[in-house]
Amino acid sequence: MKAVILAGGLGARLSEETGVLPKPMVEIGGRPILWHIMKIYSFWGFNEFIVLTGYKSHVIKDFFINYYSRYSDITVDLAANSVAIHTHRTEPWRVTMLYTGQDTLTGGRLAAAKETIGNERFMLTYGDGVSDVDLRDLIATHERSGKLVTLTAVQPSGKYGALVIGAGNAVESFSEKPDGDNAWINGGFFVMEPQVFDYIPCGEQVTLEREPLEMLAKEGKLGAYKHGGFWKSMDTLREKNELTQIWTQGGAPWALWEQK
Repeated sequence: MKAVILAGGLGARLSEETGVLPKPMVEIGGRPILWHIMKIYSFWGFNEFIVLTGYKSHVIKDFFINYYSRYSDITVDLAANSVAIHTHRTEPWRVTMLYTGQDTLTGGRLAAAKETIGNERFMLTYGDGVSDVDLRDLIATHERSGKLVTLTAVQPSGKYGALVIGAGNAVESFSEKPDGDNAWINGGFFVMEPQVFDYIPCGEQVTLEREPLEMLAKEGKLGAYKHGGFWKSMDTLREKNELTQIWTQGGAPWALWEQK
């Protein structure tokens, strides 16, 4: 199953970093948060990625093009014009990077990937949030529900919009407006059936979290997987520093690959 990552936004509220980098390339402990997200998926056995780029897309492309040499031990012989690779440090990833426009919104970016994703179930998340979510259990919950889309619902402090979750973990309403502390909110880490594209209008200025998800909720086709564990997004410099502190102290909850 492919994992699709939204990685094209400007990240205006993290302008201290995103003036030179796209937001998913801002580093946590010396590695881009995009790398951390991909390591989460890889831990659960998902190694095929579609990264939807936009703002400063070349930075993401350069990172993966040079990944092999970046994290391996090498000897460069300038006289002989040769490079010898010693210790290999790489990942079992297949990464497709799609340029989806500079100012395209989330729904438009996903729609641009329709042909690459194909007519199959896929996963989707944002390029700025990490979690210790159990992806296998998430998928199993999605399969049992019969919904077209299942999102991971989390409960941070109430600065985000709120979900109303009813019987059978069906999302009864989807609102981006705050509704108090400890409300369930959309934490990304979606599982989607290909029919979701029927709900995304054509055009770059389509926000996935507005009309498409709101319509799915109205029709009873949007489910929630309640995750009570760790989840944190990196929207501001303060949050970036908080994640870095957690990482450098050791035992970061999302670093499941370090806890084997």
